Amino acid sequence: MDVTFLASVTDHAGPCATVCADVTHTTENAEGELDLRVRALAARLTEQGAPAAVVEAVRSRLLEGNGGGEPGTWRGRAVIVGPQAEVLLDEPLAAAPRTETAEWSPMPDLVTVLRAMPGRIPHVVVIADRVGADITVATAPGQPVEGKSVDGDRQFMRKVQVGGWSQHRYQHTAENVWIQNAQQVVDEIDTIVDRTGARFVLLAGDVRARQIITDRATPKISAVLVDMDGGGRAEGADRSVIDQRVEELIAENDAAEQAKVLEQIEAASAHGLAVTGTALVVEALRKAQVETLVLAEEPDDEQLLVGTAPLEIGVSVEDLAALGVPDAARVPAERALLRAAVGSDAGVVIVPRSALPGDIPVAAVLRYTDASTPS
Repeated sequence: MDVTFLASVTDHAGPCATVCADVTHTTENAEGELDLRVRALAARLTEQGAPAAVVEAVRSRLLEGNGGGEPGTWRGRAVIVGPQAEVLLDEPLAAAPRTETAEWSPMPDLVTVLRAMPGRIPHVVVIADRVGADITVATAPGQPVEGKSVDGDRQFMRKVQVGGWSQHRYQHTAENVWIQNAQQVVDEIDTIVDRTGARFVLLAGDVRARQIITDRATPKISAVLVDMDGGGRAEGADRSVIDQRVEELIAENDAAEQAKVLEQIEAASAHGLAVTGTALVVEALRKAQVETLVLAEEPDDEQLLVGTAPLEIGVSVEDLAALGVPDAARVPAERALLRAAVGSDAGVVIVPRSALPGDIPVAAVLRYTDASTPS
């Protein structure tokens, strides 16, 4: 997963408030229920010493769902607020968290947030009819979802029995218009896939429109195209079946990414391009050697020492002293590791602990080796 979107948080001095909240807003009493949940979370932050301005910034963000709009459709929400009440992160979660969190701490709990976020797989959703299509693009993590419509010629939208000598010409003209409209959609999708590196393009909507788009798709589109029945462009059309399929495809791609990284660790180990265990991963992160950091879903209670910069990280006071850091802070290991990964532009993948070799909490695939890299 690309975690560069977290740089706005990791580059910021703490302490910070980290909140993962249930903001479900689907019942008749949703407004009152959300207000009660938010009050409880705010009280927890206050008890931990968070300033009133910080607590109010968290509270006001979480209550935005009561005003309707997109936040009102979210089931879970993550908010991180800095010491001057500046909102550093505000993201929807994949679902309402089983256990809500509210923490005021020197370093934000980004790992908990990352675990709860939906799979950030770049993808495109196309809902087509014979005029054109509505296209939704989800790109990099932390970036808003893009939406646009492609509309072509509205003439001859239906083949009808007009009778007489002109019937064949009329139907042929209608088919040509549909094809021209579909080609505009294909051209737009091709540009988007090329720009975003979309892992899948989900195509829904009118059957004939889907057939034409599929037939005219470029090899680039065909390689990632997933066709499905259902969905429509009409106002008020039910999108739930499309949203459900998107979630399934994201989960499938997440699982494939996890499997690929675990295979890389096994293969790379033979060539010294992978390390396992906290001490070796910390050393590799300090040298910006890590291409992909792999964290276990079930961490240890281990702690690391950190300075103010992301790559000021070590397992001992001597490590930090060697980096010229006299006053190091002790923080949970996974938070320090994630901050260092963000600071060195490494990707991050979270996998079940049982999938990692030797029941270890962390591993890494390396960009390069040097004389000190274990072979």
